Amino acid sequence: PDNGESTIESRMRAIFEGLTKEQLELIAGCAHNTGFNAGERMFREGDPADTFYVVRKGRVSLSTHAPARGSVVIETLDPGEIVGWSWIFPPYVWHFDARAVDDVRVVAFDGACLRGKCESDHALGYELMRRFAGVMIDRLLHTRLRLLDLYGRSGDS
Repeated sequence: PDNGESTIESRMRAIFEGLTKEQLELIAGCAHNTGFNAGERMFREGDPADTFYVVRKGRVSLSTHAPARGSVVIETLDPGEIVGWSWIFPPYVWHFDARAVDDVRVVAFDGACLRGKCESDHALGYELMRRFAGVMIDRLLHTRLRLLDLYGRSGDS
């Protein structure tokens, strides 16, 4: 962007862009800074999903277990990207594993806190649902492409 904003700041801003000052203050009340060391697991598929993260520094891999293949990386997320959408959709469990590829710094958002605020402020709930549905669609499309890479056969007509 022309104002000197970095790509990372631009990506981080996109998920919150257009929210009111009051909505941003509600969301910020559920957030804190934290980090993970390189190789550290952030969450495991099937565990309760009570957080989402915005990556500030480092990279995070999302993976799943594939029979006869072991852990398969589905996507690697860079600074500015969202990690986790499962906190907003029942039954609130992780659908993938996440691991810090290198040292990672994130803004962590408490999902239960945000769900409560969404119940009290339906306009905020709608906006977050709409935005996280977009994140989900992007992830599903990326996963589809990854599966085509893994299982597609070249030369087939």
